Amino acid sequence: MRIGVLGGGQLGRMMALAGYPLNLSFAFYDKAADCPSAALGPRFGDDDYSDESLQAFIDSADVFTYEFENIPTRWVEAIAARKPVFPGVKSLAVSQNRLNEKRLFADLNIPSARYAEIREEADLRAAAEGLGLPLVVKTVTEGYDGKGQFLLRDAEQIPACWAELGGRVPLIAEEFVQFKRELSIIAVRGQDGATLFYPLAENHHHRGILSHSVVPAPHLDENTQLTAERYISSILHELGHVGVLTLELFETRHGLLANETAPRVHNSGHWSIEGAHCSQFENHVRAVAGLPLGSTRAEKPSAMLNIIGRHPVSADVLRITDAHLHLYGKSEREGRKLGHITVTADSYAELGMRVSRLADALPNPMALTLSR
Repeated sequence: MRIGVLGGGQLGRMMALAGYPLNLSFAFYDKAADCPSAALGPRFGDDDYSDESLQAFIDSADVFTYEFENIPTRWVEAIAARKPVFPGVKSLAVSQNRLNEKRLFADLNIPSARYAEIREEADLRAAAEGLGLPLVVKTVTEGYDGKGQFLLRDAEQIPACWAELGGRVPLIAEEFVQFKRELSIIAVRGQDGATLFYPLAENHHHRGILSHSVVPAPHLDENTQLTAERYISSILHELGHVGVLTLELFETRHGLLANETAPRVHNSGHWSIEGAHCSQFENHVRAVAGLPLGSTRAEKPSAMLNIIGRHPVSADVLRITDAHLHLYGKSEREGRKLGHITVTADSYAELGMRVSRLADALPNPMALTLSR
């Protein structure tokens, strides 16, 4: 069986690396000849993503998936008219539109931050008065790693906010959530409806980009894990989702609030390559291929550290016990995710020491936040 992947980034690369031992092969739809997945299967897609290149891609594989959600729904619809695609169009349409997400949360009684739809500058002023300040103003589509967002702290900033984002209406303005920490839960659902959950991850960001995750999230009570599982299970069922789905959450003193979904494998789940019995990548391709799902159990505390902007010296990473280096074949550039490191330990204390050593090996400012 060949799986066609819309996108040729590092997530597609890791899907393929997980799938080849299962005798699955892969093709990718990406216009960049040097995309991270290029060495792992045939690549389709010309400079303007023509209909001809899309049809050639559809002809190349038996079943399809995608590695990021900022893609035209018409691509998935064109595939679905001829061949199976997992997750389906409904999952994509919800996850790539923040207003659709909010409506889904409301329909399923999943708590989330209060919000307002913004179509003109006057709506921003009304939202500031109705929801209070500060507000997080976001583009409804696209935007990731802190892009397409504006933290509105004062009403005097409204013209600047509108000047920066107003050309991309509609926007969404969310009340600023006072949270204890950011969490994410990753689940996988098979074609037969079987569903498994990974432990909640505690996520830390630096300049809007995920810097590191710790799994299972420390100091976590069982009810919080079960609540997150209930929320994501209802989303999976409502969407008829097949494959991996991620739900980002805020832990507050009043409980969990849903933030965003991602209909795919997720950066906060990279720990699972070495830290879980079956990684998120293998479980995703198992689901897409119609195979039984693998155990999501984590035996030890694990951490994932992103490599941003500049590569570390590989030897400095690999000499640390139970550290595993994953590089994506990308050139260095400020703010670019070049790879990640996973590390496991028998205790959180030991894990913290190993993370601190790894942080010292990273040649970028995130090492400062990791080593505290």
